Amino acid sequence: MSRYLAADLQKLAAYVPGEQPQDKRYIKLNTNENPYYPSERAVNAVTETEVKNLRLYSDPDSKKLIAAIAENFGLSEKNVVVGNGSDEILAFSFRAFGQNGACFPDVTYGFYKVFADMFGVEKEILPLTAEFKINASDYFHKDKLVVIANPNAQTGIVLPLSQIEKIVENNRNGVVLVDEAYVDFGGESAAELTKKHENLVVVQTFSKSRSLAGARVGFAVASEALIDDLNRVRNSFNPYNVNRLSALVACEAMKDKSYFQDSVKKVVAVREFVKQELEKRGFFVLGSCANFLMAKSDKIGGEELYLALKESGVLVRHFKDERIKDFVRVSIGTKEDMEFFLQKTDEILRRRS
Repeated sequence: MSRYLAADLQKLAAYVPGEQPQDKRYIKLNTNENPYYPSERAVNAVTETEVKNLRLYSDPDSKKLIAAIAENFGLSEKNVVVGNGSDEILAFSFRAFGQNGACFPDVTYGFYKVFADMFGVEKEILPLTAEFKINASDYFHKDKLVVIANPNAQTGIVLPLSQIEKIVENNRNGVVLVDEAYVDFGGESAAELTKKHENLVVVQTFSKSRSLAGARVGFAVASEALIDDLNRVRNSFNPYNVNRLSALVACEAMKDKSYFQDSVKKVVAVREFVKQELEKRGFFVLGSCANFLMAKSDKIGGEELYLALKESGVLVRHFKDERIKDFVRVSIGTKEDMEFFLQKTDEILRRRS
């Protein structure tokens, strides 16, 4: 680092994204991308005229995209804000609502710690149970920003909506943010609860279930007052935060409900197939409602399996955090992708026996 970097950033541990290697072709199961192509309706909306219009700034209010999201959830357009990926919305939320601190689980999305440190938000990290579950009562009466990924990253375990609502009801003096990046694969969205709870923000993304990770579009739904707060931060940072083409394809992807439902159904079916196959091989697999599985074997360590699979042309994710270091996180690809993953896993385990 240079000697010019701000003192409070010199010890910042930046978020480490999943590998995007260019050295050879891999079966890529490490960043929870959707294996199926985006909606044709969304892709075909990108016409030559739209590309030529890149000379113009995007709509700073993303009116058409926000209208599509609002219609999907039965909300007013005043209850929606969009961002350059859901990560941007999360960052805005830490900045807007973290003045009294923030709390979140010890095993969850790694960006929460980074955002807290980035914005000088005092963080309280609460341990998951021995079964890697969230105990809702641990988050009662915090009077600070409460952040819950549901289903949780990195476990995929879902907290019932009734428990989410109890957390919201028991934090009237603080904002509760529910990060629903994976909710479409088996969870139940809390979006409807924003109609009656003024302190609830629900964040979702187009990256996972709608196959638009490369477009970088996320959104939040909340009370009009909280959306105003987030827009105040957004407009103080980058009012043109969603580019023209991303807003266009996201709008059409939100409207293409049949393709969305079909894609999600396929991912869930393959996830359950892989879970059963791994368990047949003696793996312990967490019950996931996301588009990934966390699995470990007593025959091989997590890091060793990750490295061996990478050598075999399969990328999965390994985290060095003490509680999950024995696991690998496996994104759900196509049936063919996952059969190749299982084949390579079998070969690795045979070499060790």
